[in-house]
Amino acid sequence: MMTLFSAMLVSCLVACSHTARARQSSSSPPGSPAVASSSSAIATPARTPPPSTAASVRPGTVPRYAHIVLVVEENHGSSQIIGSSAAPYLNSLTQSGLRLTNMHAETHPSEPNYVALFSGSTQGLESDSCPRTFAGGNLAAPLAAADRSFVGYAESLPSPGFTGCASGPYARKHAPWTDFSSVPASDNQPMTAFPTDFAQLPAVAFVIPNLNDDMHDGTVAQADTWLRQHLSGYADWALTHDSLLIVTWDEDEGSENNHIPTVLSGASLIPGTDSQPSTHYTLLRLIEDSLGLPNLGNAAAAAPLVGTWQK
Repeated sequence: MMTLFSAMLVSCLVACSHTARARQSSSSPPGSPAVASSSSAIATPARTPPPSTAASVRPGTVPRYAHIVLVVEENHGSSQIIGSSAAPYLNSLTQSGLRLTNMHAETHPSEPNYVALFSGSTQGLESDSCPRTFAGGNLAAPLAAADRSFVGYAESLPSPGFTGCASGPYARKHAPWTDFSSVPASDNQPMTAFPTDFAQLPAVAFVIPNLNDDMHDGTVAQADTWLRQHLSGYADWALTHDSLLIVTWDEDEGSENNHIPTVLSGASLIPGTDSQPSTHYTLLRLIEDSLGLPNLGNAAAAAPLVGTWQK
């Protein structure tokens, strides 16, 4: 009888073991390793995803920047600026930011490039003639329609809303917003109006140094010093405030096939270089894509910058 009882007991133990294993298997997804016994299991804390911010984006998608400041310098090719000891601040931006290594202006002379950057078209302009008035689309209009703001800040502008062609080292041909009848006079401001509280900046600001400080009449070193003195504070602030600084040139000096330096510095950028073929229309599209605006003119056909943004 003991032998029969023993056999029944063993059979029961085997069946119970199979049942326990079946329950364990059903609670684990296919391919999962066997769960360790309670005496040897090590608790693994659940991973908590990093908090998202306004500037957290998928690779290839431009962030929704709170502020974008674009500075335009004058008449220098890429090889004259990148690596130059005369431009230490500009080159420091290339180390911490993103440099577009295949950036070209549209044409010569200056003014058509400024107009293209602001409106997506040269508007048929082939000279630096002044005054000019265009009725076509421009960056300020869709910004206003989206309840966002634009201001152009020009150094040495004698008074807000001034529409004269020149005043000392100020040149209207370098302030493209003044050529469009739909842009209100209040959007045309001297550099002295650039806010010290950067949170008060408009959504998009163009900054135009005067002829002495934009490398047109003055030296590279002079322009580099001006940029550091007037924009380094904003550049540092932008890194932690979902904002962006762009420094570009209108055209080269005629020897580099219009290959111009362009540097982006700010939040969410992956530092380094980008060799994608780019133009002023690329920069206009970048601004529009960031703020959810329709693409103006040739900006619609410009390839968006991809792979340059952090996750």
